[in-house]
Amino acid sequence: MLPDPKKGAVSFGGPKCLQQSHNWYLSPENYQAALAMIISAHHELPFARHWGAGTSSSSDGQFFRSGRSRSGAADVNAKYGAEPGVKIYSHLSDHFASFGSRIMSATAGEAPYVLDGLVLGAGNLPLHEHYTDTGGATDHVFALCHLLGFRFAPRLRDIGDRKLGSIAAPSTYKGIENLMGRTIKTAAIEADWDDIVRIVASIKDGTVAPSVILRKLAAYKRQNRLDFALAELGRIERTLFTLDWLEQPELRRACQAGLNKGEARHTLAAAIYTNRQGRFTDRSLENQEFRASGLNLLIAAISYWNTVYLDRAAQHLNAVGTTFDAALLAHLSPMGWAHISLTGDYLWEQARRLPAGEFHPLNEPMARLKRVA
Repeated sequence: MLPDPKKGAVSFGGPKCLQQSHNWYLSPENYQAALAMIISAHHELPFARHWGAGTSSSSDGQFFRSGRSRSGAADVNAKYGAEPGVKIYSHLSDHFASFGSRIMSATAGEAPYVLDGLVLGAGNLPLHEHYTDTGGATDHVFALCHLLGFRFAPRLRDIGDRKLGSIAAPSTYKGIENLMGRTIKTAAIEADWDDIVRIVASIKDGTVAPSVILRKLAAYKRQNRLDFALAELGRIERTLFTLDWLEQPELRRACQAGLNKGEARHTLAAAIYTNRQGRFTDRSLENQEFRASGLNLLIAAISYWNTVYLDRAAQHLNAVGTTFDAALLAHLSPMGWAHISLTGDYLWEQARRLPAGEFHPLNEPMARLKRVA
């Protein structure tokens, strides 16, 4: 049920309602506002605290095939086969709240988009630590995450083969010289420090997206002293992180758990996007962005709805005297969809609207079997 902004009336469900919603309400600002409301409400749910403190997040890219070879940002990525497509780079909090998504080229690097979700999409979430896989990690991201107040903890591939950076000459570190790479050029960092601070201030202020800055720096890095200085600062942070990674098993477990939550989100996204056989058929980048935003909004809504009813189910078990280890609740996921009709006919006008404060009955298989018997 939606208000008609032209007539001041109320329109009820059906194809006409969907068309009105598309014409009057479909905009990046409305998508962002709706998503922010769901994410904020999700993080306020007490049950979500079983999955984390709400201070960490993860991000990863997901490939979707395109309906044509020259559709918007569609391109061929050999990793996913010979068919062209696009990638959605998404961000997920440790509460399973999907707070950001961006369309990107299938062949583009993921690292420039890591900070977009943290700075532009996280809103008021108290995020402190962020996980990615190797594709999202560069020295530039290490540097900017540190300066923006985030602990960047990527799961780096072949970390044993990576050299550590050092301020002093490698020969200074007796016994581990073979682990040390070239010395970090601290003079380059000092020379361009003011420009580094200006970049961080612009990102914090929202003047420019982090991905735009990182792509521009990478476009002419050989001639760019600022790009080099930022990378050298990132080498310091990467070295400190590598030492923490090797010494702290809990950090490795937290990173793996965060990335596993992201994989659960990808599975739900693939299940939802069946209307067009899992393909992006939109020609323009704008329409692709709308479709990605709509998909992310649905994922956030499903995750919120499932979290509410998982809490009710746990309360019901306690009320009827069923004993279970509360620690097991941390291993549940609100990314399930077996109880949701993702395809078929929807009779909007016949749908029963629940009064405020009421809930749908819980699905109790054993109780249903007793009634049948």
